[in-house]
Amino acid sequence: MVYTIREIVSYLEKIAPPAYQESYDNAQLITGNPLDVAKGILCTLDVTEEVIEEAISLGCNMVVAHHPIIFKGLKSLTGKNYVERTVIKAIKHDIAIFAMHTNLDHIAEGVNKKIADRLELTNTRILQPKKEILSKLVTFAPLEATEKVLASIFAAGAGHIGEYSNCSFISDGTGTYTPSEKSNPHKGSQGKPHKEPETRIEVLLPSYLEGKVLHALKAAHPYEEVAYYIQKIENENQSVGAGMIGELASPMDGNQFLSFLKQKMELKILKHTRLLNKPIQKVAVCGGAGIFLLNQAKKSDADIFITADIKYHEFFDAENQLVICDIGHYESEIYTKELILEILSRNFSNIALYFTKVVTNPITYI
Repeated sequence: MVYTIREIVSYLEKIAPPAYQESYDNAQLITGNPLDVAKGILCTLDVTEEVIEEAISLGCNMVVAHHPIIFKGLKSLTGKNYVERTVIKAIKHDIAIFAMHTNLDHIAEGVNKKIADRLELTNTRILQPKKEILSKLVTFAPLEATEKVLASIFAAGAGHIGEYSNCSFISDGTGTYTPSEKSNPHKGSQGKPHKEPETRIEVLLPSYLEGKVLHALKAAHPYEEVAYYIQKIENENQSVGAGMIGELASPMDGNQFLSFLKQKMELKILKHTRLLNKPIQKVAVCGGAGIFLLNQAKKSDADIFITADIKYHEFFDAENQLVICDIGHYESEIYTKELILEILSRNFSNIALYFTKVVTNPITYI
């Protein structure tokens, strides 16, 4: 079976919805014709000229990356810097570049779960769940149509709460209406007031799925005019957000844990605040630049917070409440290319999938 670039993008965006990316981000199809058939996919953390050359040599016409090659709009394409040269090379060779960045960071099985798994953490949860990305749908259906309506909106993505699916609240009541002379009522007669036993249905859904869920509701509902309302809610979505926190199976002393960390993340070097006189068991992580989560790590009683790109004065903010550890941006996210390949292999096992062998880390340690 063959798949187009568009079909692959659609699948990846179901796993990591673009709606979950930060406002500054550019997680999307950046180059390439969506209608082209995918011949091979190269998975990478960064896109560079060397990565595009590797894709060409492997016969891949798609690169799936964590970091977008373009963050801001390009005003010219003359090859004056590595971004322009990389984009030009990709376009010349008909290579699609797709990025899944902060949207992949923010899902429960995303970048931070990959780090947590390498560190063998258990009881993991999102460190800072996102708020205001959920909506509540309330609608009403005749009793005999309730199950059909519920099945339709569940299939469209409504009714998921954490590890539970098909979640709803239903209550019985009476609906009243008077069909007009131009109506075609499912129940009742034109011009006559009507009372109908109905079910009130309430479900939660990701806000970005509102259109899809409403389409499913109207397709399944027997009424000519469907009564409903949607309300944005402030609830945290426990399955979406920044960072992750979990626990080691057994506590370790500080030096023991740092050695364990270097081994599991294959680190040459790391930076950390002074070790505290207590064991480490609760571990908070955030791939990439995550110091903005420090207060949340403290509130969650983490013993250590592992992230990257920490500035000198930000280390002081540990204030002897926990250990802050900077393992490097590239080092914290390098296993994301494995994550991307794992996601792709679930649905596209017949397409050639590769990890890049190019070391894209711009930093050298001596």
